[in-house]
Formats: sequence, C-alpha cells, structure tokens
Amino acid sequence: KQLATNATELDVDDAVDVVEDLEESDQEVFLDNIPETERKLIREGLTYPEDSAGRMMQREFVSMSLLWNVGEAIDFLRQNKNELPEDFYEIYLLNNENKIAGIVPLGRLMGSKRSVLLKEIKNKKTRTINVLTDQEEVAYQFNKYALVSAPVINNQDEVIGSITVDDVVDVIEEEREEDILKLGGVGQADIYDAVIDTTKSRFSWLLVNLLTAIVASIVIGFFQASIEKVVALAVLMPIVASMGGNAGTQTLTVSVRALATKELTTANAFKIITKETFVGGINGVIFALIIGLLSSYWFQDNLLGSVIAMAMILNLLVAGMAGILIPLTLNRFKIDPALASGVILTTITDVFGFLSFLGLASILLI
Repeated sequence: KQLATNATELDVDDAVDVVEDLEESDQEVFLDNIPETERKLIREGLTYPEDSAGRMMQREFVSMSLLWNVGEAIDFLRQNKNELPEDFYEIYLLNNENKIAGIVPLGRLMGSKRSVLLKEIKNKKTRTINVLTDQEEVAYQFNKYALVSAPVINNQDEVIGSITVDDVVDVIEEEREEDILKLGGVGQADIYDAVIDTTKSRFSWLLVNLLTAIVASIVIGFFQASIEKVVALAVLMPIVASMGGNAGTQTLTVSVRALATKELTTANAFKIITKETFVGGINGVIFALIIGLLSSYWFQDNLLGSVIAMAMILNLLVAGMAGILIPLTLNRFKIDPALASGVILTTITDVFGFLSFLGLASILLI
C-alpha cells in the first residue's frame, strides 16, 4: 500500500516496471490502491509480453492532425500545457483514420513560421515500433537510426504510446548485463538468491563443464603410451589447448556482440568467417615459431619443437573458425549464443588441441 501511494506520480511505463517484479498477490494489493485510470493502463501494460515494447512505452504522447499548421500546433501546446507529458521531443501527426502519418521534431516546429503546414516539416521517414517488438530490437532501431523517441503502434497502425531514449538506455544496460552473466553461467539476481538457489542455478553449468573436461581427458587417455615414452608431451600439451581457447574466446566475444548489434548477418557471414580463420592462421604461425623455438631449446629436440608448432597452427585455425561458426549456428537455431557458445568452444579447442598435438607426436616422434 505504501509503495502504491508513492508510485502515483510515476509514468505508466515505470509503474509497470515496478509492478511486474512483485508477487501476484502483491500486484493486486498495489493495483487496488491506485486511481482507476492508472490501474487500467498498468493492467493493460502487464498483458504485453515481458521485454516487449508494450512494457516499455509511456502512454502519454502529443498528437495532432496532419492538416494543422505550425501556428495551430503552438497554440494547442500553450492552451494544454498542464495536460502535456512532462518530457516529450516529437509530435505525432495523425490522419483522418487516426493512424500515424508523420513525425515532427519539437525543435523544427519551434523554428518554423506559423503558416507552415505540419506535413511540410515532418521527418522524411516515419519510423514506428510495433507494440509486440522485443526490447532488444527496439534498442537496435534507436541506435541505428539515432532516435530520441518513437511512436508505438498496434496492429491497426494506431498510436498507443511512445518510447523515449532514456528508457532505451536502461534496456541496453540490462541486455549487456544479461549477456555478461550468461557467459558466466549465472543469473541476474544471483548475488541476492539463497545459498541453495544459487547452488542449483550454477550446478548445471558446472556439470556441463565437467562433462566437456571428461571428453578432453578421454582424448588424452588415447595417447597415454605416447606420453609415458615422451614425458615432455605432458609438459607442453596444455599450452596448445590454452592458446586455442583464448584465441577462440577473442573471436567469440566479437561475434556475439556483432550478432547482438546486427553487424554480423548471413549476407556478410562468409567474409567474416574467412577473415577470422585467416587471423587465426597468422597468429598460429607467429606463436608456432615462438613456442617451437622455445620447446626445441628447452628439451633439446628440434622435432618436438616442430610438432608443437604444427599443432599450434592447426588449433588456432580451428579456434578462429569455431569462434564465429558456433554463435552463428546457435543463432540460426534460435539459441542464445551468449549462453551456450563458451562451453562448446572450450570443448572444441581442448579436444582438437590435445588431439592434434598428441596425434602428431605419436606419428612423428614415436
């Protein structure tokens, strides 16, 4: 009840943001203690999917007839100043069917002569957002088109709300935090959860890592006889796997971000895959020379140095390719790349790193 009293001055989108995090019984108490008009708007906002434009939008916006001129618009704003939204940046023009027909920035309105028609100073493009659009897509559109606000429309193209850039900044921060936590396999409220809940949420992630580590160990087990004969293999083999994992993670991080910002698409995927594989190959050659010379000097065995050099090149090539192919493939199957890519990449680079190094050693050294 106290929260409801304090929330009466919130914008509807902020009130919805507060209510959606409450337990269902508390939601009812909250809604019962706010005015009827606001209650209706908040209930309607809660009917839209979570993380959609409908949950983000403000219900207050300024709209005018497409047939008005600048003078009529300014007079309207002055006469209704007490009923206007506290902050607004654009005026939405409506046609005779009450559908969006244009957008006029407030600055352009104030800089035009009174006799100029609003439709003559509207934006060239009318960019709208459907009420069911995912908030991540909303943030992408604001970033791509440098929007400060955008009208939210229903399936009949009727304006039902507005989203402003301050709401989008919150979404960008929320999505960034969510992706970082997913990469680590933890939840957003992890620090506040009870011990048992946190343990359960992390257990599944750690179990997957254990299984992938077992797969890598099985591969090593195939070459047990080789390792027993050449002890240097046990000393050097973690280097190949570790370098592959780090190189792959670099590509993976860039790829996941590029997918999120839509910079990486099916149109340019082949070009990016080729580039990342080529980068992996170049780094592979450079580090192969370094580790090859060090190993040859360390163990006084030039052939051993050649083996680890070849394995390094192969694993960094695979790491570069896998770092981009994995998130692309997961994205194609509608699986969040930020959640699953890391485990798959680590498995591939570890298994292939051990397999290439120990396999080459078994062929060339033993």
